Amino acid sequence: MRAARLIKMVLLLQSRPSMTAAELASELEVSERTVTRDAQALSEAGVPVYADRGRIGGYRLIGGYRTRLTGLARGEAEALFLSGVPGALREMGLEDAASAARLKVSAALLPSLRDASRTAAQRFHLDAPNWFREPTTPELLPAVAEAVWDDRRITARYRRGEDLVERELEPYGLVLKAGVWYLCARVSGQGAFRVYRIDRFAAVGAGGERFERSADFDLPAFWGERAEEFARSLLRAEVVVRLSEEGVRRLPHVVDPRAAREALARAGVLEGAGAGAGEWVRVTLPVESEEVAHEQLSALGAEVEVLAPSSLRERFAAGAARLAGLYGV
Repeated sequence: MRAARLIKMVLLLQSRPSMTAAELASELEVSERTVTRDAQALSEAGVPVYADRGRIGGYRLIGGYRTRLTGLARGEAEALFLSGVPGALREMGLEDAASAARLKVSAALLPSLRDASRTAAQRFHLDAPNWFREPTTPELLPAVAEAVWDDRRITARYRRGEDLVERELEPYGLVLKAGVWYLCARVSGQGAFRVYRIDRFAAVGAGGERFERSADFDLPAFWGERAEEFARSLLRAEVVVRLSEEGVRRLPHVVDPRAAREALARAGVLEGAGAGAGEWVRVTLPVESEEVAHEQLSALGAEVEVLAPSSLRERFAAGAARLAGLYGV
């Protein structure tokens, strides 16, 4: 346990000019006193860790000290080769660079670990696109990816409804979601970050001036917040339904799972038996629209009864009548 922590401490100091005891303690999840003891242990072992005293002091490595990757365990080496999605790297035009990097990492590993890339590939394959959708690579993705890597502004023309809009963007990060590429960027001179679908770009002028990246921007956190906001923004209507016990179990599988869980948590008191045996529960459910609710809730069959709005209830009744006529009931 301590040996792994010491290796991580060396790698942290190797990747930054210096770190305070508090920063190291946070990264290593230990106390500052433990950081002090670990630094002393490294120094005694011959690792040139130097402590700068004072209010803005910290720890740093001196003499250009570098460690090798020979401290990697087999599981760590195999995980290293799973750090990206091969198809995504290819679509961004980074397949050659990734291949070269893997070769260099393999060469630095101990001989007993150099088959890590092969053993990982035999056990795990990351397939990002969604089911039943032909994956397409946006033609302009490589140019956008290059600008993201270099922190260079781009001039982008993109489709917004029926119009073409042109903006100068500071491209911060790319996200691949269910086979669709998105760019997280902000308009030059403005503070708000926005999300753009790459397949809606009509033209991209790359190679502009570099911009200064905000140190506070956290791509995974930003995407998580925006994705949740987007999902909630789609749920603009409400329906009231009664669900059987089976309907309660299946509801999260046919509508937005988060909305289903929250609606079931607020569900009314169990009512008496409905159209079938067992108890039923009354639920107010947020939905995208009446049309979408009809399509989704139809999958529950007789395990759901729509109570409101009346127009949706009438739609289900009409559908049930057509089915009864079709099957001669």
